[in-house]
Amino acid sequence: MTRRQTIVTYLVVVPFAIVLGFPFFFALITMFKTNLDLANVEHSPYTYNDLAGHLHWDFWNYATLDHVRFLFEETNYPTWLLNTAIVGGAVVVITLLLAMPAGYALARLAGGWGQGAGVGIFLVYLIPPTLLFLPLSRLVSQLGLKDSLWALILVYPSFTVPFATWLLMGFFKTIPPELEEAALMDGASRLKALRLIVLPVSLPGILTVVIFAFSLCVNEFIYAFTFISSSEQRTVSAGIPNDLIRGDVFFWQSLMAATLIPAIPLALLYNAFLDRFIKGFTGGAFR
Repeated sequence: MTRRQTIVTYLVVVPFAIVLGFPFFFALITMFKTNLDLANVEHSPYTYNDLAGHLHWDFWNYATLDHVRFLFEETNYPTWLLNTAIVGGAVVVITLLLAMPAGYALARLAGGWGQGAGVGIFLVYLIPPTLLFLPLSRLVSQLGLKDSLWALILVYPSFTVPFATWLLMGFFKTIPPELEEAALMDGASRLKALRLIVLPVSLPGILTVVIFAFSLCVNEFIYAFTFISSSEQRTVSAGIPNDLIRGDVFFWQSLMAATLIPAIPLALLYNAFLDRFIKGFTGGAFR
């Protein structure tokens, strides 16, 4: 890359990174402010102020952890995090168990109509959740799963499996079929060839499905709000607005902390597997 290309790249990337990172910076500054400091509109939102109203950049002397302690000690936030992890983990497992064989069958065994079936499955993913939560709510009620994490575990695969199937189908098509044919000629069964040959090569696509499905579970709100009514059973996405917004009182510092904390491990997860994540999304683009 030439020096000119490097400069142009930074001119494009740096403003983009600043715009994307600004909400996280604002949340980080706000979560450590006192109520008095936050309520004074004349104070700069990016600095900390003492009782006399003087501005300071000294985080250690003028910031407070009271609102973070309030979040963990006086709300069910730790329970919401645990519920979100349980639901996300269960949905990821269900998604992989259903999407991997379906994607492989459509890519290898379905013949000419496999591509059309894959597109049809993907169109199911595009149905807005607002059209589905009423019939799904009736189904959940009839199954006796109302106000239970099992309701979310049952419903979430309805939108994670279609997209994961379509994604894995495109990725499986990029794998040369000669690899499987060689394994079959050596006496391996179709299932053994899938387990020993296809799945290890498909790891980028599988990791993409894992990250995608878990992120959807963390961010989904409509189903979590509709099917769960008790605070102890809520996930992060529904618990934060329900318990930290009380009438016209907004617990802004705790709200910022509650949204920032789960974003950190997700951001680290995306960063750790960024190359594989991009490869998984673009894997079927060249077939």
